[in-house]
Amino acid sequence: MLKIALMSVLVDDQDKAEAFYTQVLGFTKKQDFPVGKARWLTVVSPGTEGGTELLLEPMGYDFARAYQKALRDAGLPAVTFASDDVHAEHARLTGKGVTFRVEPTQAEGQPTIALFEDGCGNLIQIYEAG
Repeated sequence: MLKIALMSVLVDDQDKAEAFYTQVLGFTKKQDFPVGKARWLTVVSPGTEGGTELLLEPMGYDFARAYQKALRDAGLPAVTFASDDVHAEHARLTGKGVTFRVEPTQAEGQPTIALFEDGCGNLIQIYEAG
C-alpha cells in the first residue's frame, strides 16, 4: 500500500520559509542540504520525525510562480494543516504577527477553518481535526 512520504509547497525564499515554518509554525527541520543553487529543505510535525515531510521547494520556473499566484489570487490554500484547536492556534499565530485572510470560521456540518499567509507567497489553511 502506498503512503504519503513527501509533499511540497512552493516558496519564493527558502531562508524566509525555513524561519516561518520552524520558528512561527513550530515544525522541525528534518533535511537541509544543497541541490544546485537551491536546498533540499524539509520540515516535519514535532514528534513525528519519521512522518510525512513537507519540502519547502524553491520556485525555479515561471510556471511555478504563475501557479502559486493563481492559487493565492483565487483565495485557495497551497497546503492545509490540521489543528486540535483552530481558535487557540489562531491566537498563537496572531501573536507572532501572522496575517489571517479568514478568521476561524465554521460552516454548518463542517470543521472550523482559518486561512493565513505564510509570507512566502502562499495561503495556508488550518482545520480543526477531531
